[in-house]
Amino acid sequence: MFRTNTCGELRLADAGKGVTLAGWVQRVRKMGGMTFVDLRDRYGITQLVFNEEVDGELCARANKLGREDVVQVKGTVNERESKNKNLPTGEIEIIVEELRVLNASKTPPFTIEDNTDGGDDIRMKFRYLDLRRACVRKNLELRHKMTMEVRRYLDSKGFLEIETPMLIGSTPEGARDFVVPSRMNPGQFYALPQSPQTLKQLLMVAGMDRYFQIVKCFRDEDLRADRQPEFTQIDCEMSFVEQEDVISLFEGMAKHLFRTIRGIELTEPFPRMPWSEAMRLYGSDKPDTRFGMEFVELMDVLKGTGDFSVFNDARYIGGICAPGCASYTRKQLDQLTDFVKRSQIGAKGLVYARVQEDGSVKSSVDKFYTQEVLQQLKEAMKAAPGDLILILSGDDAMKTRKQLCELRLEMGNRLGLRDKNKFSLLWVVDFPMFEWSEEEGRLMAMHHPFTHPKDEDIPLLDTNPAAVRADAYDMVCNGVEVGGGSIRIHDPELQDKMFKILGFTEERAQEQFGFLMNAFKYGAPPHGGLAYGLDRWVSLFAGLDSIRDCIAFPKNNSGRDVMLDAPSCLDQKQLDELNLVVDIKE
Repeated sequence: MFRTNTCGELRLADAGKGVTLAGWVQRVRKMGGMTFVDLRDRYGITQLVFNEEVDGELCARANKLGREDVVQVKGTVNERESKNKNLPTGEIEIIVEELRVLNASKTPPFTIEDNTDGGDDIRMKFRYLDLRRACVRKNLELRHKMTMEVRRYLDSKGFLEIETPMLIGSTPEGARDFVVPSRMNPGQFYALPQSPQTLKQLLMVAGMDRYFQIVKCFRDEDLRADRQPEFTQIDCEMSFVEQEDVISLFEGMAKHLFRTIRGIELTEPFPRMPWSEAMRLYGSDKPDTRFGMEFVELMDVLKGTGDFSVFNDARYIGGICAPGCASYTRKQLDQLTDFVKRSQIGAKGLVYARVQEDGSVKSSVDKFYTQEVLQQLKEAMKAAPGDLILILSGDDAMKTRKQLCELRLEMGNRLGLRDKNKFSLLWVVDFPMFEWSEEEGRLMAMHHPFTHPKDEDIPLLDTNPAAVRADAYDMVCNGVEVGGGSIRIHDPELQDKMFKILGFTEERAQEQFGFLMNAFKYGAPPHGGLAYGLDRWVSLFAGLDSIRDCIAFPKNNSGRDVMLDAPSCLDQKQLDELNLVVDIKE
C-alpha cells in the first residue's frame, strides 16, 4: 500500500499509531537541527518532522526535498507541541522513520497555495497544478456534491436520467453552432448541441414522462464571466404539465440545494415578476433584488419643465436614488460619469442631484430648473436628506434602462449591497414571445421556436405577434439567470404557424425540424421543462465572480484552452481525409 491514511484524516486520538502517508511537498522549513515538511494531498495537510540528532542522513534527504516532489513516508503519529488551530490535523505531526521520493518535481511556475503568485494566464496554462490548490479543489468538490444532490432530488420525483447524442444536426436559429465535419459523408457536418431541446421533446413523445440529464452544451458565442464555449446544464423535461407544475418542482429543487449544500432553509415561495416589470424597474430580465434602488421614470417631472434640451428631447428619463451618497465629492461624481460613458455602457452623460440636510436640492442642472421642479424630483424619487439622485436619459427607452441598470449595479457594488452570502431569488415570467432583429430584418424567437404562447395571446399571432407573451420562465438569483424554461408547443398546426411567423418556408422548416414536426403527428403530450446552468449554480454557492474556477479545465476569454493549445490547425492529411480546404479570408 502506498498509504494507510490520507493527509487530512489523522487526529490526536491517533497518537502513537504507525502510519504511511503519500502526497506532495508543499513547504520545507529547517529550524536548527529539525526539519519540518508540510505534506499535502486532496484531503489536507499533515506536518512531517525530521530530527537531525535521531537520523542525520534522513534529515539531510528531507532538506533536499523540493516543492511538489511526490513522496511516501512512514512514521509515528505524535502530539504537536506547537499546535496549529487553522488545520484540522494541527494537533498532530508525523515523526518520520522512512522517506521515499516517488517522483521529483521541477520547480512549479507559481506557488501551490490559496494566495498564489500566479496570474490567470499562467495558472490556466498549468491548470493541472492550479487544481492542486485547496481553494480550486473545493469548488470541484462543491460541484460534485451539487450534482449528487440534483440526481437524488430528481430521482425522488420520478425522473429518468437519459443521455442524448453529442453529434446532431445544425439548428442555426439560436447561437452559432460548433460544427464537426463528417469523414464518411463528404461535405456534410454534424453540430455539437447548444442544448438537447428537440431531443428531450422527442423523449416526451416517446412516453418517458420525466427526463433529466447533466449534459455538456456548446455555443460559439462571445464570452463573459458567466459564459464558456462549453458548459453544463441540468436539463429537464416533463409531460402533462402546465407552467405552475414546472415552477413548483424546480423551485423545490433550488430549495433542496440551498438546504443540503449551504444549510439555508428557504420557506417562502419565490416572488414572481413579469418581464415588463423587471425591465421597467431594473432594466434587466435578471434583476439583482438583494437591494432596492428601483428605477423611477421622470418624464413628467423633467421633460418640458425647464430649459435643459437634453431632457426635453429625450424619449426616456429615469433615475435611481443612492441612499446616503449626497456627500460624494466632485471626483467621485466624475468617476460615475466616466463609468456610464464607457463604450460597453454608452450613455452620453450623467445628471445628479444632491438632497441637502435642510431638504433643498442641489443639482448639476440647477441653472435649467427651478427649486420647485427639483423638489418635485425629490418627491418622485422618495429621496431623503443625504441621498443622491442619479439620472440618465436617451432616445431609446430600452437602451437607456439597460445603461441605468449598469449604473445601479455599480452603485450596489460601491455601497456593499451585493453580499455574496445573501441570496435573493425570483421567477421572471411572461416574456415576450418574439423580439425584432435589425440584422435579420424579422421577428426572432426570444427563447426558441418551440415555446408555447400564452393561451390568451394565441389570437394575437394573426394580428399582432409582437405583443404575444410566452409561457416562459427564468429563475434568477442575485442578478444571475440560473435557469430557464418554458411550456412547449405540442400541436403541429401551432408549431407550423410559429415557423411561418419566424420567416421559415415550409421546405426549410421541414429540412431543419421535420423530425420533430412529424413526431408531433403521433400523439405528442403537453410538455414543458427547464434547464439550470450547473456552472452558474456552483459559482454562486462558492461566491465566485466567474464560472471558470468551478470548471476543471476552462477556456480563457478568447475561447482558447491554453493548456492544450486548442483550437489548433489540422495537418494536410487530416484535411484531405475530411475533404476540407482551408481558405481563410483576410
